[in-house]
Amino acid sequence: MKKQTIIVLILFICSITYAQKPLSSDLLYADQTPMKIKLNYSNKNMKKKTTDSTYIETDLNFFQEDKWNTIPVSLRARGNFRRAKCYFPPIKMKIKKSQTKNTVFNGNKSLKLVLPCKIENENNDNILQEYIAYKIYEIISPYHFKTRRVDVDFTEPKGKKSKSYQLKGFLIEDDSRLAKRFDGRVVEQFIHPMAMGGLTSVRHAFFQYLIGNTDFSVSFQHNGKLLYTNKEFLPLPYDFDMTGWVDPSYGFGNPTLGLSSLSERVYRGFKRDNELMNTVRTQFIDSKAEIVKLVSSYKEEFDNTSEFDKMFGFMQEFFETIEDDGKFQKSILDKARTK
Repeated sequence: MKKQTIIVLILFICSITYAQKPLSSDLLYADQTPMKIKLNYSNKNMKKKTTDSTYIETDLNFFQEDKWNTIPVSLRARGNFRRAKCYFPPIKMKIKKSQTKNTVFNGNKSLKLVLPCKIENENNDNILQEYIAYKIYEIISPYHFKTRRVDVDFTEPKGKKSKSYQLKGFLIEDDSRLAKRFDGRVVEQFIHPMAMGGLTSVRHAFFQYLIGNTDFSVSFQHNGKLLYTNKEFLPLPYDFDMTGWVDPSYGFGNPTLGLSSLSERVYRGFKRDNELMNTVRTQFIDSKAEIVKLVSSYKEEFDNTSEFDKMFGFMQEFFETIEDDGKFQKSILDKARTK
């Protein structure tokens, strides 16, 4: 067995040792089939009348145990960019603990709901692409947010009339629940990336390169969170819509990096020991078959085959880079940040 492979196995075993503890309230995420839900609210009011502390009250209808159930929920819009640019803003959902008892939401008092951005044909496919990115990261790192797909029957009141939409979406567990799984806490403070756990940080950087994401900052927790557990600070990525992986119609390249489109990749990780970099490289290569199988399993769910093909080809380009010594050196090792 090669030395590098042995190192990968040791690091993997260590990551499992310090990984999550099971919670008694895992029912929502244990079942990965899309859950049917119904929501009714005004998008106009959601964007204009909700803030970090102001919510809209409505009912959440969900299909569980062969029947429809109803619980009251509080909702607000999330994300400055999507609040301004999207027809359907992403949602922060709060549920009273007493309302979650004996339901699939038990133990989940707070959730994020990701919905399509605009009313366009490919938007449901964009949601599926973003969801798949979360599932890929589950393969790569034990430190990740849990998710659950939902099929949303959304009714929007418009004066005396209403309009209905059939939307794909997914739920993301709250920060506090994730922290509880790892006996840690989510912190909001500036931490230099080189002071963060090496293995998780490099995995995180490779993953962001895989999906073509430059719209994040682990130092300032932009499109990510920072978990403190086992005396380490660990970056946790989320919000993957502005990536080459999804490449939505409303997307644009990162002007500060001189990128004209989302499909241009730039490695944004910091320079680390070459042995650690190659260890993570080996992990990704060894996980290729599992990742390809995962991505391929969603092909038939896309409304537009070209959206799947574009995503799949983008993934293949990543593996072509890390499998080739010259390309890996030029595109990742030589591009690693030093400041």
